[in-house]
Amino acid sequence: MQQRNIALKIAYDGTNYHGFQRQIPVTKSTLAIQNILEDKLQRIFGGKIELAAAGRTDAGVHALGQVVNFKTCGTIPVDKISIAASGLLPDDIVVLDAWEAAEDFNARHSAKSKIYIYRILTGKVSNPFVNRYAWHIRYPLDFEAMKAALSLLVGRHDFSAFRAAGGAPMSPVRTIFNADIDFNNDFYGSTVMTIKIHATGFLYHMARNIVGSLVAVGRGRFSVEDFKNIFEGRDRNKAAPTAPPHGLCLYEVFY
Repeated sequence: MQQRNIALKIAYDGTNYHGFQRQIPVTKSTLAIQNILEDKLQRIFGGKIELAAAGRTDAGVHALGQVVNFKTCGTIPVDKISIAASGLLPDDIVVLDAWEAAEDFNARHSAKSKIYIYRILTGKVSNPFVNRYAWHIRYPLDFEAMKAALSLLVGRHDFSAFRAAGGAPMSPVRTIFNADIDFNNDFYGSTVMTIKIHATGFLYHMARNIVGSLVAVGRGRFSVEDFKNIFEGRDRNKAAPTAPPHGLCLYEVFY
């Protein structure tokens, strides 16, 4: 029987998971999104499933537009996959869409660019409906200074200053097409700042490291000029600490 190359668009709340990437052995504390998806998809397609994913999101990070693909001889029509998956997956993982991909399509290697968003809730009081999806900062932030600093990153640059140790060895050069900050004034009753970055790709913890330094600018710990010098100096040790994972979401992947 001829193999099919199935692609899926996945959304998930990463709060209860040890990131996307498969963990072995699997325990309650190491359970990953990939572990669950592969197990449930094997029931649907009747054979071993090995997923490739557009992004290996870290523990606690969410996704609205994660893309995966896998080879299978299973015969279920693509328009039935989302419904079949919904009956097996936990409520915090959803298959949004499914399609037949070209034979050489790979969710990771075929990706041209990605958008990550990071949400920040400011104010003295938190919001229980937002806390899982935004970093709560009690201090006021200088929005204009943060926006000015963020604009410095647009273009093709070496992002070593925002690269965490422990990632796969690769070039630190990336291209950011667009980076902006916006506000949702009624995000479950709160005003939430959303930082959106569209780039060819992201280094290990790059998005969260950028946000950490932007918040340092917003709080007045770094000036915009300090941020520029840190970025151009390519020294991770001079940048601010990494922002927490729960504010980050893999928003969209482009092919």
